[in-house]
Amino acid sequence: MGTAHLENKEAYMKRRMSAIAPGWWDYTTLDQELIEEAKSLTAEDLLSLARPGFELLFYDTMESFYLAEALEYTEAWSQATEDRPAGICGPVGPTQQLPLVAQLVNARELDLRHAHFWAMDEWYEQGREVSLDHPRSFERANRELCFDRMRSDLRMPEKNLHFPRASNLAEYSASFDRIRCVTMQGGQGDAKHWAFNDPPKREEPFGDEPPAAEDYLQLGARVVDLHPMTLMQSGRVASAGDVSEVPTQALTVGPMETWKAERVSIWHTGHRGSTFGMRLTTLMISRKVADSSVPISLLSLHPNVRFSFYRPGIDAHEAERPCPIARGHR
Repeated sequence: MGTAHLENKEAYMKRRMSAIAPGWWDYTTLDQELIEEAKSLTAEDLLSLARPGFELLFYDTMESFYLAEALEYTEAWSQATEDRPAGICGPVGPTQQLPLVAQLVNARELDLRHAHFWAMDEWYEQGREVSLDHPRSFERANRELCFDRMRSDLRMPEKNLHFPRASNLAEYSASFDRIRCVTMQGGQGDAKHWAFNDPPKREEPFGDEPPAAEDYLQLGARVVDLHPMTLMQSGRVASAGDVSEVPTQALTVGPMETWKAERVSIWHTGHRGSTFGMRLTTLMISRKVADSSVPISLLSLHPNVRFSFYRPGIDAHEAERPCPIARGHR
């Protein structure tokens, strides 16, 4: 057996096969010691992982959590001027913050004529984004839950709303160069993504190692194939568990646009995503362990990242651990 073959085999053995989807990269291919350390972290441990450029905030109630998430919208929009328009890039999922955004705009009589909004992503089927009448349309949700609820005299012009579409991805991306993105806000999926920046497929040239961080960060707004974990999560959350109804592709904002945002703000309730995932990505970002099999870990290379946690959601991991029956009868 030649030396080159041995070296290639050793390189391959450095990374395990996915325990979930062997044809893909994901967090189950990481070193087990890192995974075990993440599982052991308490809420207090998480707070201690803050560092310059990585802020951690806790909220004790869902009301305060979603209000703070909504306030990021109005804080960004309040900075918009005619000479320097500004905005926020935001998600659908969760959606509880969206009606609060409209309520804040109306209550404060916030004039949004120079404010902008970028939608992070949209489902993609049959060569184009899903239509507004699609039951899972993100654009429809943003409009119905937020923008349509604003007073018409306060609402931003239609041209200031940037939704990713198959026909406009180049223009969508270029708008981040013309307009100041104060905050890119999002959540964390089961596949440890932000927006739909999922782990890549485990195929050549990435059969032995996932893409290098610097290569993944060059990706812009694009059409993506969704990781099986993302499909399962989407089916569970939006289709009563029926994955067959979930599109297998999506349009998404990319790392390239994300790095043009002054701050990246990620919100974790612990309700829809695993509390283990909250721990793992906090640990990786704190230590600047950037690995594209855990895409959100690449935010460790961004200069201004904020994680916001619903504190009871962090503590919920205790209930997830196997325990004696007697423990349930206190």
